[in-house]
Amino acid sequence: MHKILIGLGSNLDSPKEQIHNAIASITAHPLIHAVKSSSLYESRPQGPQDQGNFINAVIRIETTLEPEALLEFLQQIEHQQGRIKTRHWGERCIDLDILFIDGLMNQLNLPHLSIPHPHALKRDFVLIPALEIAPDWMLPDGSALQAALEDCLKHDLQKLTST
Repeated sequence: MHKILIGLGSNLDSPKEQIHNAIASITAHPLIHAVKSSSLYESRPQGPQDQGNFINAVIRIETTLEPEALLEFLQQIEHQQGRIKTRHWGERCIDLDILFIDGLMNQLNLPHLSIPHPHALKRDFVLIPALEIAPDWMLPDGSALQAALEDCLKHDLQKLTST
């Protein structure tokens, strides 16, 4: 059983609802068990600044799905919720990313999937909700996820609601 952290983000079409719908779709899969969801957080966009703020969350799941199969399933959910990529780091109704896999001894680098997520350790809107639900999470190099947060603290998030 893989323990996995998945990041969720939205800044279009009722972002809070988009996040909740994605969580419901993920946990409806028969091979996925949701362990915990973070609170919702608001963050400024990483890309173009002419778009609205994002709502972000992280969920912790357990699954027997392999990473590539999980990625395919998450992309199906994005498609079902109407995600259309218009520009790099642009607005979107839903974004689902596999962030970390517990017990992965080395980084996974495939053409379409990298774990840990290549930008996760530099983004407080990923690290803060991840640590909320997985405070003792260890990275493949043996370092604590908490140490990564200390390296990138910006503190520009606002806790919105508990889920």
